[in-house]
Amino acid sequence: VQLQASGGGLAQAGVSLRLSCAASGGIFSSYVMGWFRQAPGKEREFVAAIARSGARTYYADIVKGRFTISRDNAKNTVYLQMNSLKPEDTAVYYCAAGDPYYSSSYRDSREYDYWGQGTQVTVSS
Repeated sequence: VQLQASGGGLAQAGVSLRLSCAASGGIFSSYVMGWFRQAPGKEREFVAAIARSGARTYYADIVKGRFTISRDNAKNTVYLQMNSLKPEDTAVYYCAAGDPYYSSSYRDSREYDYWGQGTQVTVSS
């Protein structure tokens, strides 16, 4: 599976950005999709995940209520709508595809087998 993330950029605090991640080479609907991010000098952290059907979503507490993950299985694409951006959201954002069995594992980056190249999001105050 190949993943191509896009939509990052420079934004001011308070505005919105939408990231997209297009998948190819696999059966998209068979994968749990996740977004992770890594800020300079920090470890990669979980942001959001969405179940295979899109029926359930999961968020890190620090983005809950501001970010929304969604997927379009017909278009093999997962999205991350980011509202009310803060400077601390600055990071490289990665999309990932995996096959974790338990939903409790969706937050674990080790459960994801395929990763996109990352897209930079920079939020200025």
